[in-house]
Amino acid sequence: MASTRSLERVEVENGTTDTGSTACLTDNEKAMIEGATGQPDLGHEEVELMDRGLMDDLERAPLNVWIKASPRKDENKLSRANTKRSSQSRLPCVVTHLTSRSKKAGLAPTPLPVSNLENDVVGWESQDDPEMPLNFSEKRKWTLIALLGSITFVSPLASSMFAPGVSFMNEEFHNTSLILSSLTVSIFVLGYVIGPLILAPLSEIYGRRYVLTGANAFFCVWQIGCARAPNLPSLIVFRLLTGIGGSGCLTIGGGVIADLFHADRRGLATAVYSLGPLFGPVVGPVCGGFIAQRIGWRWVFGILLISGTSVSVCIELFTRETNHRVLINRKVRRLQKELNRPCLRSCYDDASAPPLTPTQILLDGIGRPLKMLFLSPIVFLLSLYMAVAYGLLYLLFTTITQVFTDTYNWAPEICGLAYIGLGIGFFAGLVVVAKISDATVVRMTKANHGVFEPEMRLPACIFFACFIPVTFFWYGWAADKGAHWIVPVIGLIPFGFGMMGIFIPIQTYIIDSFPQFAASGIAALTVSRSLFGAFLPLAGPSMYAALGLGWGNSVLGFIAIGLIPAPLLIYRFGGVIRTRWPVKL
Repeated sequence: MASTRSLERVEVENGTTDTGSTACLTDNEKAMIEGATGQPDLGHEEVELMDRGLMDDLERAPLNVWIKASPRKDENKLSRANTKRSSQSRLPCVVTHLTSRSKKAGLAPTPLPVSNLENDVVGWESQDDPEMPLNFSEKRKWTLIALLGSITFVSPLASSMFAPGVSFMNEEFHNTSLILSSLTVSIFVLGYVIGPLILAPLSEIYGRRYVLTGANAFFCVWQIGCARAPNLPSLIVFRLLTGIGGSGCLTIGGGVIADLFHADRRGLATAVYSLGPLFGPVVGPVCGGFIAQRIGWRWVFGILLISGTSVSVCIELFTRETNHRVLINRKVRRLQKELNRPCLRSCYDDASAPPLTPTQILLDGIGRPLKMLFLSPIVFLLSLYMAVAYGLLYLLFTTITQVFTDTYNWAPEICGLAYIGLGIGFFAGLVVVAKISDATVVRMTKANHGVFEPEMRLPACIFFACFIPVTFFWYGWAADKGAHWIVPVIGLIPFGFGMMGIFIPIQTYIIDSFPQFAASGIAALTVSRSLFGAFLPLAGPSMYAALGLGWGNSVLGFIAIGLIPAPLLIYRFGGVIRTRWPVKL
């Protein structure tokens, strides 16, 4: 038999205070709590003081509230033990849960499902259960995000880092086909289409950590194949396989953010995590140009192997499982054995639904990303919007190296420096989005009588989307007319700024809309945008050859202008669409 502990806390339910849980308080302490809370019925399990002035008064007052964590006398029952007033056994309890988030007047968290063994339900031990990822320390949470962000940087880095080395590869393999040359770069992004459909649902069934570790290992191993490729076809196949492995971090990361953070803090976490997918393709050509020129194009994959393996080892050593369902399922299996009660079930399971076999669970999980993509109008529309924007980004990438080698006579090893304009735009967009995203959600939720809606993430997209078309007209005509090289480089900044401003809110919107299946939702986004990113660049050389840089980029600019109203429409009608056409996952 395993001994469990029950955490006693001060509660307010139906307008009355539970006397058992307040037995350890003095009369003065009770009076202080009653005076601070005002109305007794707060509509929450725990007393939450949202007024900042009252918080400050309580912090300055000589109030100490204590609880006792006592073992259960009967391990098979969910009854609470009455606390005893004993200075030796009392433990400090924070009644108002003063975290940095609540001090900044954040949103009240959704109550966690707790264990109810009398009804055979296994959940969390309490609202403050330390095993619950939402209750992890700030240090642990941000360590996980930093490690995830690191591998999410290395993977997209690999998508473009080889681009400056293509000319050297063509010389070695005697390749003259422009399509095959482009395919060696873009085929990696095609792996982002295949991988998420498998890896995202597996992470929701078996856990984030194991699937992420396997995907990272797959990504690193096939870098060896790329570095040792004997011919062009084998290199293309190996690049596809590395892309499949590299897609794991892109899709699983969204699920980890949903596991670790409440809605009013996911914007900042997503902003930090999104550095990789946007900065990686920008930094890749800068590094790849010097590596390919100085030590050979094969060493591009050697550097990726070293960096990817180093980060993957750190992830394996310092991360923990975060999937709520998986953690509770493990707890259910453990208690079923220890208590000899096979009837126990997870708090996340539907009691009215028939039990599924492992095969059914796997098939349902694998089909979930496609179900979300094609049966959820919101996911489909946002995926299409992001796919077009991502395709425009990669079409832009196809011109940069050629423009600065042919028009400005730059050496291949320094052509990657032209991407700095995009990098500056990405960084500026990140700073602004991180500053306003969560603050906007908190403000709009309070204005909406405390009701949070995922669409509150989208107003910023309308502003940022206006910057994307600017780059195509600025950069395209500056390059077409041969203006000073700094002019097209500066012209890339608005695109980076706008792209970051739509990428982060849309990803966070999907996480907020489907927190339990955030990985599958992000997989749907990744699949669609990667399809466009893989194949649209193949049309780039023909389009620019026919229209030139000026009008070719202007066509893309007009397309970007047509996309500006999309976030506004989803913000206005998204809630109605989600309610009218829900998706059974």
